[in-house]
Amino acid sequence: MTRSTTHLWRLLKWGRTLARHGALQGIENDPATPPPVRRLARIARFGALVPKVPDYAAALTAIGPAAIKLGQSLSTRPDLVGDEAAANLSQLQDNLPAASFPLIRQTIEAAFGMPLESLYSEFDEVPVGAASIAQVHRARTTEGRDVAVKVLRPGIEAEFARAIETYEWAAAHVEIYGGEAERLRPRLVVAHFKQWTARELDLQREAASASELKENMVAEPGYYIPDIDWRRTARRVLTLEWLDGIKLNDHDALIADGQDRCALAAVLVRAFLRQAVVDGFFHADLHHGNLFALPDGRIAAIDFGIMGRIDRRARLWLAEILYGLITGNYLRVAEIHFEAQYVPAHHNVAEFATALRAAGEPIRGLPVKDISVGRMLDSLFSITRDFDMPVQPHLLLLQKSMVMNEGIATALNPDINMWETAEPFLKEWIRGELGPEAYYADRIIDVVRALKKIPHLIDKIDASYPEPGAAPPAPPLTEVDLIEGGSFWRYAALAVLAAATGAALTAALMLP
Repeated sequence: MTRSTTHLWRLLKWGRTLARHGALQGIENDPATPPPVRRLARIARFGALVPKVPDYAAALTAIGPAAIKLGQSLSTRPDLVGDEAAANLSQLQDNLPAASFPLIRQTIEAAFGMPLESLYSEFDEVPVGAASIAQVHRARTTEGRDVAVKVLRPGIEAEFARAIETYEWAAAHVEIYGGEAERLRPRLVVAHFKQWTARELDLQREAASASELKENMVAEPGYYIPDIDWRRTARRVLTLEWLDGIKLNDHDALIADGQDRCALAAVLVRAFLRQAVVDGFFHADLHHGNLFALPDGRIAAIDFGIMGRIDRRARLWLAEILYGLITGNYLRVAEIHFEAQYVPAHHNVAEFATALRAAGEPIRGLPVKDISVGRMLDSLFSITRDFDMPVQPHLLLLQKSMVMNEGIATALNPDINMWETAEPFLKEWIRGELGPEAYYADRIIDVVRALKKIPHLIDKIDASYPEPGAAPPAPPLTEVDLIEGGSFWRYAALAVLAAATGAALTAALMLP
């Protein structure tokens, strides 16, 4: 297990980088920040030249790939980092200098145990894109198919493992202070981040996600998922069909190509709703770089490293919540929150419905172009604080995806109203899922399953039925060796000394 001094040293180095970009100001000024954390933030910025305007995205980019990914996750958490920081983090670009081609060749050949030329007749040495975890090259298979080859960066797994271990250590120490820090559940946030990055670091799992999504999206012919070349796919290498298309944010090119942007927006909304509500398996990394308009008018999606999944009970609640917000049935939306135990039982349902009305009425019926997403999210996060609602990480991922999907659809068609577009879809699905036929079919299935489980019912009841809330099982929280109170200040003193040394060196280097 890594020593506490190592974690503190890493945090101090990262803190110095954050301080140079002004990114510690929010932590120091937030009254909800535990005092020891605020003191360590001040230690980290000791002697640093702090700009007036924080640049969180630049700071995390300077720290490295794991920090970039963490920043992208935190951009969906204005409740945790604040609106200003969340907006800045949303600008994080996953673009880094490419790894050298000899290392990429070595990775591919090690993955398949054969020379590169045995797999690809042509392989562009210059990548078409280089991100924090992997880079993509264009190639042609020995059978003559044009493909995209995604390859993990050398050493990226070890780099992420070191960073996440320190994130876990820091989150555990923040959470023990209770209050707002405990309600926001930073340890669980890091646990989910660890889970997501583990999936992104296994390209064979990404290929499986793409394959599953492709099967699910057969019902949406206007939404295309590229084919996977399984023979040339392994844990560190993914080969899939090459697609020639226009990025959805290149509006001039879309117009020149004769694309119907309003139709593209409608397909995007329906496809996302089908993924999230009908199938419970959705693309959770929607942005312009991952969505293309194909020459035949279809939308193509790529990059399936981050996928979200919610079970049927949660999807039913989600559909009813969305439909209730669309139709203004705030009391039913409030009741669902209490049924799901998203809101502690000691609160009043009617009061919660009134709070939802205050957030929902200002935006209901407006075109998306007239809706301030930031204002809406601020209202919703205020409700979660006022009603002691614990953070639901699986729903936050869905919320992030909905906001991104809405933003792309709005850019294509500024007059689209996502809620009105969704209403007939949700109404039809709810009727099919909650109608009498579905009700009795579910009851028959339940009875048959219960009869089969009677011999082992007592032992397996907890495993057979989900906990209230229908949230997926939380990732395991790593055991962390917490610093005892008496030892904490000894470590802090070391940090002060290190910070002072760093400041002195910085000053020395600035002297003529």
